[in-house]
Amino acid sequence: MTREMTFREAVREAIQEEMRSDEKVFLIGEDLGTHGGTFKVTDGILAEFGPERVMDTPISESGFMGAAVGAAMMGFKPVTEIMFVDFITVPMDQIVNNAAKMCYIYDGEVTVPMVIRSACGAGVRMGIHHSQSFEAWFAHVPGLKVALPSNPADAKGLLKAAIRDPNPVVFLEHKMLYGMKGAVPEGDHVVPLGVAEVKREGTDVTVIATGIMVGRALSAAQKLEAEGISVEVVDPRTIQPLDEDTLVASASKTGKVVVAQEAAGPCSVASEIASVVSRKAFGYLDMPVEIVCEPFVPIPFSPVLEDFVLPKEAQIIAAVKRVMGLEA
Repeated sequence: MTREMTFREAVREAIQEEMRSDEKVFLIGEDLGTHGGTFKVTDGILAEFGPERVMDTPISESGFMGAAVGAAMMGFKPVTEIMFVDFITVPMDQIVNNAAKMCYIYDGEVTVPMVIRSACGAGVRMGIHHSQSFEAWFAHVPGLKVALPSNPADAKGLLKAAIRDPNPVVFLEHKMLYGMKGAVPEGDHVVPLGVAEVKREGTDVTVIATGIMVGRALSAAQKLEAEGISVEVVDPRTIQPLDEDTLVASASKTGKVVVAQEAAGPCSVASEIASVVSRKAFGYLDMPVEIVCEPFVPIPFSPVLEDFVLPKEAQIIAAVKRVMGLEA
């Protein structure tokens, strides 16, 4: 059985269910209690669990991130919210040099079971300091796991897995997905971290898409089907750890690969995926891997310019046709 809910509701329900089942889970961050979060994701949770488990903090990201790391080391399970991923530059020292390293430093005797939630991505006219995609930063840090859900079901399932994980997990929620509706399985729906999913079967080309680009890839695949091109769409769901086996298996089946992400291309998740596929499926590839992404520029404030730089469905279609040897 499933129920339809928005991405926002799925994230909220995951948090509520985990807080009900484990009293060690608590929320900490700016405006997430009384205000219900910038995007109303945590709306109503304070009323149910009270201020001892839903902690509104001052605007001091390094301070409350450090408090969350300490609490996690003492056996609690903080779900820490950074309003916008752009602001995560402030507590980066706590995340990279404390949360990510403690298990290694103490030879596994100390764990840091915490989740760092943050809104990422562009498209909502919030300008240069509220619109970035930093997932590659965290995927490059040993000791961190990174989840990037593309739909409500995965949002709920991945977040429940993240809260239960003994390691720090960076959980990134694209702002443009909060209102997205989808079917979410009833019951204790958990999606394992590090397991990709083939969202659409195909035989001609593989499109590996992350986050918000999954929906655009699925739409592109539907249009290409009308032209006789069969596209397989794969969603990694977790970019650290990366499910290389599923990606390589799909690439080996189709022999042609397009990788789509919203972030800029250099030193990115798409670059890593292209590298993995090129190395591990080299003998099966008919064409070089194509990458669809933002140009290497800051996100503009102007709506016209913001729309111009964001990667689009049409670009995925064009890339698929290029790897097929067709005119785009």
